[in-house]
Amino acid sequence: MSNRVFAYLRASTKEQDTLRAKEPLLHFANERQFQIDGWFQEHESGAMFTRPELFRLLELAKPGDILLVEQVDRLSRLDTPDWERLKMLIKGKELRVVALDLPTSWAMLTPSAGFQDRMLAAINDMMLDMLAAIARKDYEDRRRRQAEGIAKAKQAGRYKGRPVDTALHDRVRLALNNQWSWSQIEANFKCSRATIAKVAKEIRAAPDAIQQ
Repeated sequence: MSNRVFAYLRASTKEQDTLRAKEPLLHFANERQFQIDGWFQEHESGAMFTRPELFRLLELAKPGDILLVEQVDRLSRLDTPDWERLKMLIKGKELRVVALDLPTSWAMLTPSAGFQDRMLAAINDMMLDMLAAIARKDYEDRRRRQAEGIAKAKQAGRYKGRPVDTALHDRVRLALNNQWSWSQIEANFKCSRATIAKVAKEIRAAPDAIQQ
């Protein structure tokens, strides 16, 4: 059984700093005298199931390794079906999830094969489910409030929407037409996958348009 610790840091947008969580994770590791063997930084919504860095971590991890996060909502804001899918992947790899905001998970750093450890693992799974559900509800509540705010602003004639970076969209469109992968575009143009998806949707909606 392996016993490596992989830290997963996630932020929803490029503007948010994934490294903000690095200091508390390092402090946690130093206090408990273990080293972090790998860092995986992601700029994706926790409501998305497919996240490149998370899946790269899962691919590299071996049975017994630890997936370390600052908060459970960094790992998941998924709906229930996708959360169950992700849990199955994590359990299939025999990984242990440790979250700073879930003290029951800290014992996973030094597991044993006894009855007490199995009981603690069951409690930990239940708490993970609860915090994941809370994270999803928070996500849905914020989306609802945002939609309500936009609707009110539109009614009042105040909502302009975010201005489109046409130059960036043109570069992304050209790259997509030249068969660049989304990862290549993201890395070269420093744009979000949401932007790439929007441009890709525009291309699909107008397949006969002149490609630059």
